Amino acid sequence: MAKQLSPSTANHDLKVARMLFRAARRDHLIADDPAEFVSTIRQRDSDVKRPFTLAEIEAVVDVADAEWRSLIFFAFYTGQRLSDLAALTWNNVDLERGEVRLITGKTGRRMIIPIAPALRVHIESMATSQDSKSPLHPRASRILAQRGNSSMLSRQFAELLAQAGLREKTTHVGRGKTRSVRREVNALSFHSLRRTATTLLHEAGVAAAVAQALIGHDSEQVHNDYINVGRDALKNAVATLPTIF
Repeated sequence: MAKQLSPSTANHDLKVARMLFRAARRDHLIADDPAEFVSTIRQRDSDVKRPFTLAEIEAVVDVADAEWRSLIFFAFYTGQRLSDLAALTWNNVDLERGEVRLITGKTGRRMIIPIAPALRVHIESMATSQDSKSPLHPRASRILAQRGNSSMLSRQFAELLAQAGLREKTTHVGRGKTRSVRREVNALSFHSLRRTATTLLHEAGVAAAVAQALIGHDSEQVHNDYINVGRDALKNAVATLPTIF
């Protein structure tokens, strides 16, 4: 699998296999766990991907339409994934308490994120709806619902990067490769906004546990580290992020 797919995909399937064999040994169906000593795959591409610079974000914002600009602002100030932001409704936004609340699709984690001052200005400028279940980003929400994932949205964002001169234009012409071939890794993607938010928080001197609580980390160990992080610490953290619009 590691020869054909990304390390994270291969490691995910290895994790599932380990769970199955561990359960089988627990239930005395097998004597030994064949996955016990199988090593995880090293993240070969971790040094390729990187965060945006502020100038690069501004370049993308300049070529984006209103909805994509909004998605970029939300990603920058909350650090959340594209699929979760596309699924946001007005019910997720509490301006009175100054919070965005959501349950992440990937990890099922409940997130309560203080609204950064600049993001609040943007939210207040958006056209609200009487229906609290109405999506904040209707077009992205519709694509997410139709496709069942954010792959199409990721491709659209890649096209924005190309328009901004930050990535080569894709022709969408097949190269004779099958779906099992590991996809090409690009240094910048929508996920880079998540990396950017994390990087800027650390550069601003925000404690690691606070930054991880704000972004929402997958690791159980990290979760255990930040369960006692207070709301004031998170609110102060988002206030350190610069204005990008």
